[in-house]
Amino acid sequence: MSQHTHTNRLIHASSPYLLQHAHNPVDWWEWCDEAFEKARTEDKPVLVSIGYSACHWCHVMERESFEDAETATIMNELFVCIKVDREERPDVDQLYMDAVQLLTGRGGWPLNCFTLPDGRPLHGGTYFPKAEWQRVLKSISDFYLTRKEEAMQYATELTNGIKKLDVFLPPTTAQLISDADVVRIAQQVKQNMDMELGGYSWAPKFPMPNNWELYLSLYRFTHDTELLEAVEKTLVKMAEGGIYDQAGGGFARYSTDIYWKVPHFEKMLYDNAQLVSLYCHTFKVTGNSLFEKTVKQTLGFIQRELTQEHGLFYSALDADSEGVEGKYYIWTQQELKTLLGNDEPLYSLYYSVQAYGNWEHGSNILHKTRTTQEICELTGRSEEQIQQTIERCNAIVCAARELRIKPGLDDKIITSWNAMMIKAYADAYHTFHIPDYLSCAKQAADALLQHVWNGNQLKRILKNGKASIPAFAEDYALLCEALLKLAEVAEDETYFLHAHQIMKAAINHFYDTDKKLFYFKSKFDSQLAARKIDINDDVIPSANSTFAKCLWILGYLFDKPEYEQMADQMVMHVQHKFEKFPTGFSNWMHYVLLRNQGLRQLVVSGKKATRPNMLTYEPNLIVLVQKGESRLPLLADKPVTEENTYYLCTDRTCGLPHKNWQELIA
Repeated sequence: MSQHTHTNRLIHASSPYLLQHAHNPVDWWEWCDEAFEKARTEDKPVLVSIGYSACHWCHVMERESFEDAETATIMNELFVCIKVDREERPDVDQLYMDAVQLLTGRGGWPLNCFTLPDGRPLHGGTYFPKAEWQRVLKSISDFYLTRKEEAMQYATELTNGIKKLDVFLPPTTAQLISDADVVRIAQQVKQNMDMELGGYSWAPKFPMPNNWELYLSLYRFTHDTELLEAVEKTLVKMAEGGIYDQAGGGFARYSTDIYWKVPHFEKMLYDNAQLVSLYCHTFKVTGNSLFEKTVKQTLGFIQRELTQEHGLFYSALDADSEGVEGKYYIWTQQELKTLLGNDEPLYSLYYSVQAYGNWEHGSNILHKTRTTQEICELTGRSEEQIQQTIERCNAIVCAARELRIKPGLDDKIITSWNAMMIKAYADAYHTFHIPDYLSCAKQAADALLQHVWNGNQLKRILKNGKASIPAFAEDYALLCEALLKLAEVAEDETYFLHAHQIMKAAINHFYDTDKKLFYFKSKFDSQLAARKIDINDDVIPSANSTFAKCLWILGYLFDKPEYEQMADQMVMHVQHKFEKFPTGFSNWMHYVLLRNQGLRQLVVSGKKATRPNMLTYEPNLIVLVQKGESRLPLLADKPVTEENTYYLCTDRTCGLPHKNWQELIA
């Protein structure tokens, strides 16, 4: 006999988020044509409720409203109710997020949008307390039933407003903005940087890796030490803060305060992937040992918690365990005394643990507020002694929390997020030369290509061995980028060829010859009320800015100057927006910076050629190793001899061959 009073049709879903709602008394549907047909037949408005498995406030609203029989009765009687996992259907999320932001001026999750039976948005918001939710349900239903013509007109106007967000005026210039323009725009952002605590001068604080990648490259080309200081300060404060899991590694999604102390405890694959790459790149510039430790510990967390048997990567760990946010990660001082004995005073000093707690209800978030030098002076111990003690204690703390109820795991495989993790492992191998990192990158890339790519089309989701949902532009772009990096560090041009095939498919599926940009959703898939174009670099870089970078590199590798022209045209259609919202176009500006500096290729040719061990950060350099006949036009005329030969090419011009690569680089 089932222990559940209710079971709805979400029981057949594969998404962990949808399955969390499978026993709600709400008569949920998955996103499908049948749900909207039911709404048309019964003349009911639709509720589209969007969230994700690791979302704390999604869980709160479920407990308060969706598990409540009285509220569910209202929902079932007045609406056709659809549950959407935003990670599976970012296209649906994007459309209704635009609607809610136009209506309310803000967005977030849970995202609840009321629509007409044809899917056009009517009203919406984010989290609603139970009493307010019941009031809104009745009000929207009454508005639709009694003032239908007005509702139709309102939905039409709102949908038109969404479409206008993707109207792009013809470029006013046929030139890319200059490096000087990028530098000038970045200078404007400086006033918003928190030079004491890292990040920007407001809360909540999100890591925003693509922002700091831009500033790091700007430092590389302009030697602006203030930018490097801002990047390094941000990375240090994050690695020492509560946003970072001090005991077990890995970053939470964001910090709720300006100190990076109190995180929203969910751990997302995409954050950790991008941050690994950023810490690797910044280590190359600074040599900061904290960054090396952070990369290795974070990859240890990924291997331990988010890697499945075929080497692919799960999506996220929940913020909550046992219905309490952060419970898995927090400690009372008494618990630590019991676990650590005589080592507890040092551990508590190191991680700012207090007897009365540094967070809620006497609990403590582990975070570092004193420098190691200060702790040495306070304890009379050497740095080596302190680090050995902390590592030993962290192992004990991690073993103890393994006995706790773990946060929920979202075990679906998302193509774009896996691509970022493949790139992260490739960057880590490139930086630290640990063979296991390259093995992880190659295993994941091979598995992803095997399961979600058929040579013409990608799938977005892999769950229980089954690939589903046609991939979006984001998936194609980020996988292309990852394969370009992997081909370089693995010295395997097969991945270059895969990247090129994926790009050709992406152009066929998404590229608009009039707008000169890529739509988010394939022209071959069923369309929503508005077809969106993804240009804003947010917590994940936009599909279009990533495509621009990939087109630029592929153009040189495969002698396709039209790719370079496409990339430049894309920038020209959006560059007028950079100055108004610089942090939202950082990956675009990064492309412009690299493009204006010129793409350099170091070609190493020889029957026993290997990639030289380069310790510097060179964001506009690709190293190509040629051991035999190549299918890349760039390498076609390079002779392969017993002795290594080195060529340095800038854009499409190669210098004379050299026998000593260090002299060549110098």
